[in-house]
Amino acid sequence: MATNGGSSASSAVIASSSKALTSSGPSANSSVRTRYSKVKKVGEGTYASVFLAKNLETGESVAIKKIKINAGAGGGKDGLDPTALREVGFLREMKHQNVIALLDVFSSGLATQSLNLVLEFLDTNMEALIKDRSLIFTPADVKSWMAMMISGLEYCHAVGCLHRDLKPNNLLISPSGHLKLADFGLARELALPGTRMTNQVITRWYRPPELLLGARHYSSAVDMWSIGCIFAEVMLRTPYLPGESDADQIDIICKARGTPSTADWPGLTSLPLHHTLTTVNHPRPNHAQLFSAAPRGAVQLLDSLLAYSPQKRLSCTKALQHIYFSSTPRPTSPEQLPRHAKKDEEIAQGLLSDSREKNAKREGAQKGLGGSTAVESGAGGAGGGAKRKAAEINGGVVGAGTGAGGKGRSAVTKEMIEERRRIARKMAFG
Repeated sequence: MATNGGSSASSAVIASSSKALTSSGPSANSSVRTRYSKVKKVGEGTYASVFLAKNLETGESVAIKKIKINAGAGGGKDGLDPTALREVGFLREMKHQNVIALLDVFSSGLATQSLNLVLEFLDTNMEALIKDRSLIFTPADVKSWMAMMISGLEYCHAVGCLHRDLKPNNLLISPSGHLKLADFGLARELALPGTRMTNQVITRWYRPPELLLGARHYSSAVDMWSIGCIFAEVMLRTPYLPGESDADQIDIICKARGTPSTADWPGLTSLPLHHTLTTVNHPRPNHAQLFSAAPRGAVQLLDSLLAYSPQKRLSCTKALQHIYFSSTPRPTSPEQLPRHAKKDEEIAQGLLSDSREKNAKREGAQKGLGGSTAVESGAGGAGGGAKRKAAEINGGVVGAGTGAGGKGRSAVTKEMIEERRRIARKMAFG
């Protein structure tokens, strides 16, 4: 993918995608369409519906995103939602194990035409796992998800793509446990320095301060701030910077990270809305205390991702070289990462049949081996009680084993949630 500036680049992607995806001959289109059989509808939005389907040739499950074509409903010149075309344009060119795969495209319907995107089957997302209080995340689990997330984004940036909407809901999980970046509706090509771009991108809780303060020139560093917010959320099991408005978001960031100065952030005063920053000088909190269950290097990596100055934030490549990833515990293999104990009603009912079996294997392995998860997080063994309690309260990333005087998984989960939230609020918001 070429890297160039201006709105013409994104327009070219949309135009070329529209032409390529709507110009297939009837025979070829029919051949692709009959290859798949829809099983059930699992979601619906303004412009599209999502179906669980089967590939009749291989028997594999796939997802079909059916996009409405209606020139009278605010679509583009071809009647397609421009964000859908932008997403297709990027997905057609990107192939990576941590980016959702576009498998096929076909049109359907006579009176009401639709464009159907055949995507790989991904049965849940990171947000659903975070909210599932029956699951406990070990430090090794968090490290595994972070490595996959940053690896996928590193590829996107390498091919010249800014995602611009990273959040837990857009991080999909495959049945084999692999994390995939999805939803490229707000993505665009990396621009030349000085190119004006919209700052009305990225969901507020994951939006970097430069965009909140009106920046129109920015880089891949905007995605890195989002990665940092997700990192904190996975460790805390609750959103880290949940602002209710743009002004409130800035205030919450200052309370959680300390009020920025021009020494922290050269160029701060040149931003259009810098005057909206709070006049209260919030001190920088002790993040090591808030994330006391985190393993070596985690807080340092988090601080580098959430640096106020975009120039000081780590790139994906530098982040993957951070000591956090090379130190113990080693990342959990994707196949052994936590899964829902029950079928996920919010994502797709009845789509996950082996989650209970995988959880049983995972729990048995941790109890039998200890090693790189429970022991290293201070959760078991003689004299580990104080460390275990701190881990339970602050991070929610303790292992499944039980040490002397320890408790089982379900008891730990129930007790730690409210206390962890109380401490998080106190540390982040005063």
